[in-house]
Amino acid sequence: MHNDIKKALEVLKSGGIILYPTDTIWGIGCDATNAEAVKRVYEIKQREDSKSMLVLMENPNRISSYVDDVPEIALDLLEVTNKPTTIIYSGAKNLANNLINSDGSIGIRITDENFTQQLIQRFRKPIVSTSANISGDAPAQNFMEINQDIIDAVDYVVEYRQDDITKAQASSIIKIGSDWGVQIIRE
Repeated sequence: MHNDIKKALEVLKSGGIILYPTDTIWGIGCDATNAEAVKRVYEIKQREDSKSMLVLMENPNRISSYVDDVPEIALDLLEVTNKPTTIIYSGAKNLANNLINSDGSIGIRITDENFTQQLIQRFRKPIVSTSANISGDAPAQNFMEINQDIIDAVDYVVEYRQDDITKAQASSIIKIGSDWGVQIIRE
């Protein structure tokens, strides 16, 4: 795993794209502050750039660096959820403009998966995480299901957990509005 983290870091720091395991499904990722890298992820997925992608962080204390106001209810939800949960926050900042939704929001998930935690901690920035599939196709539930076109398009494919055939699930998605209202998007 150490070697994978080292190689993935080199790619991220140079503006490249990685294919990596997360606490949910395999993801296509890049530096969430690099607009050119984000553009490449959209191209690889053949996805409209009007559909925003989420970012992973390793620690909830970092959210306030990328969101204007972190509602207390969001931190409460993160403490009580027993499933990976993406929270959509208003007032995104310090991220690539083409990553932020047109309404100014961004989806953030705090990962509890060992590889991604260490990677993000060493990278010191959030990482884009979008499902490793062509837009419109079903998400791959493990590495073996990832389309070869995706594998060929990225700059580095993490070796860690490639042999894990466990069927992964996408995260829950909760949106917290500017009025701090809570809306469940996906359970």
